Amino acid sequence: MGDDDAALRHAKYDRLIAAAQALPRLRVAVAHPCDAVALGAAIEAAELGLMDPILVAPPGKLAATAAAIDADLSRFRCVEAAHSHDAAEKAVALVRSGEADALMKGSLHTDELMGAVVARETGLRTGRRISHCFVMDVPNHDDPLIITDAAVNIAPSLEEKRHIVQNAIDLAAALRFGEARVAVLSAMETVNPDVPSTIEAAALCKMADRGQITGGVVDGPLALDNAIDLGSAAIKQIRSPVAGRANILVVPDLEAGNMLAKSLTFLAGADAAGIVLGARVPIILTSRADSAEARLASAAVAALLADYQRSSLAAALKA
Repeated sequence: MGDDDAALRHAKYDRLIAAAQALPRLRVAVAHPCDAVALGAAIEAAELGLMDPILVAPPGKLAATAAAIDADLSRFRCVEAAHSHDAAEKAVALVRSGEADALMKGSLHTDELMGAVVARETGLRTGRRISHCFVMDVPNHDDPLIITDAAVNIAPSLEEKRHIVQNAIDLAAALRFGEARVAVLSAMETVNPDVPSTIEAAALCKMADRGQITGGVVDGPLALDNAIDLGSAAIKQIRSPVAGRANILVVPDLEAGNMLAKSLTFLAGADAAGIVLGARVPIILTSRADSAEARLASAAVAALLADYQRSSLAAALKA
């Protein structure tokens, strides 16, 4: 791949990062950044002006990791934790005390971090269902794609899917998509009583019609081809503002979402920035397999989302 091709491939993420750099730095509690990938991602995001990380980890492990990548941690705040589970709890406590604006997963299991987030008395729950979005930069596709939920909700109910859709629409607004066009995916574009995901898709559309989902245009059921390809939608004679132009893809369950996102990543060369919504603050989820661009884009997405949430709260208080 030539330099021009590489620059074009990451143009969508570059725009997100540039927009986030214009905002105040996000104070991010990084839970257990005790490997080179996790610590390096936090430091790189700090160097780009995206965030001020607070490193929550066992001091010995953190120091050894920093030495391994030749990193100077003297400019960062460090909070001592006994182990990864304790790091997750202390990172959440920093948010609850107002000392951090977001969370970032380090080298601990997602379940450890999310367990601290959803704890009833000490966590970060809101009235919304917590859900995950991938913001995907797919080569040869004009716009970023949001895929949800591929990491948190295993087999969501209809009511949980309503929250998942609303979270994704809010994320699209934060990322300045202009219009949120939501395709509720299934294996087909017609309602079939034998395929429950088609019935739920139709119900979600009616919820949008009745104002139970707001801020976007929702259509479904749609198969993947006629959700993102205008030619496929025309062949099936599907006429809607979403068909062929979707920028949010809502999957039937976690298995379908995980396979879709990983297919795009490993077969189409896409990058996937991960973010969790529905908690009090954005939660940045990265993995060892993520590219450097995807890790930085995840931080940028969190910064834009936090800014959107602050603006929305300020507007609500004025109303």
